Amino acid sequence: MSETLTTTQYAGLRGRRYLVTGATSGIGQAVALALREQHAEVVALGRNPEALAALQEAGCTTCTLELTDTDALEHAITEHGPFDGLVNSAGITHVEPALTLPPEAIDHVFHTNARAAAMAARCVARGMIDDGRSGSIVNVSSQASLVGLDDHLAYSASKAAMDAITRALCLEWGTNEIRVNSVNPTVTLTPMAQKVWSEPEKRDPMLAAIPLHRFAELADVVEPILFLLSDGAGMISGVCLPIDGGYTAR
Repeated sequence: MSETLTTTQYAGLRGRRYLVTGATSGIGQAVALALREQHAEVVALGRNPEALAALQEAGCTTCTLELTDTDALEHAITEHGPFDGLVNSAGITHVEPALTLPPEAIDHVFHTNARAAAMAARCVARGMIDDGRSGSIVNVSSQASLVGLDDHLAYSASKAAMDAITRALCLEWGTNEIRVNSVNPTVTLTPMAQKVWSEPEKRDPMLAAIPLHRFAELADVVEPILFLLSDGAGMISGVCLPIDGGYTAR
């Protein structure tokens, strides 16, 4: 975990305290490490004790929990807060045609990707408001919320719900100087994406539809997230930002 994830210094991150969910892999892990490189304080939530131990070595405070356990989530946030920002990066997927998609799979994906994100944001915002501090919340959504993708009913709908959460909370908490935004990446080279997009017959048409003709690297997603957390994005709220190489421009 010694790789430098960003070469940019972002205004206002140093010394501030951030909560990152889904911090044990992929985008969440990369964001947690990048925030540490910015000299921010980071509380990392996740389910993988070994990955959390590695983040602890990088200077993060860590907490092992199941994000869909709302009581445990709110207890952890209250215990470790208040925070200056939140990155909702926890997410799961279930890829299956709609005709055979089990209803319990839809529930599981929604509980993790949408409901847990809303509960985390609510609890973090309460701490911000009680402490009289402004803040920034970034929800890691997906291009799948903006366009239809085959076999992605549960995932696409859950991420569309996350974007709706972003807009609703932007309106509710703006007067408290809490900004809420989403980032909507294309396929990003994380373990989950490699699992879903490893087959050439699925990967190649997607690559062909991206004007930049490549998938996103982790740094392509981390940098915009850091910007949205920073003081430089002080007038940006309610945005769902595609990070997709132009895919959704078609």
